[in-house]
Amino acid sequence: MKIIHKIDDEELLSGFTLIRMRRKTLYIRIKDDLSIEVKVPTRTPNSEVNDFVKRHEKWIKKHTERQMNKPKIELSSDDIIRLKNEAYEYLTEKTQYYSKIMKLYPTSVKITEARTRFGSCSPKNSICYSYRLMLYPEEAREYVVVHELAHIKHKNHGKDFYKTIENILPNYKERRELLKK
Repeated sequence: MKIIHKIDDEELLSGFTLIRMRRKTLYIRIKDDLSIEVKVPTRTPNSEVNDFVKRHEKWIKKHTERQMNKPKIELSSDDIIRLKNEAYEYLTEKTQYYSKIMKLYPTSVKITEARTRFGSCSPKNSICYSYRLMLYPEEAREYVVVHELAHIKHKNHGKDFYKTIENILPNYKERRELLKK
């Protein structure tokens, strides 16, 4: 059950939408319309929400600016269908290629319409990629494939996770930067 509060509570900072829901962590999201959404566990005190938002002011500013400067691409339904087909063919092939090199095999590969992430790896090792990844250079796409495959072995973003990526793509940091442009 989600409880959504538009912030008009005097105890809370203004400028964001607060969503109380069943979850364990606090989360900030900058939406496409530049509005700020804060998701928190149901019983989180307002003071903790305020402290969390204040601690992340620099992050909020940085990501709001990034969102403002992000080019807006309008895609027709034909473009989307074409990109999904290209994504499935290309990303499935790249996943198979890097799976053999890394000796890490997903249970399945799916193409999604995700807007906020390029890829994900489920606890059961199913990998999903956003078709929007096809709008980025090949070096960036390969990075996402290797990144998601590394999650089969490491379910976190620790040192060993990045070492696994670096063993395959020594220039992974430059490739990752391409996703931010």
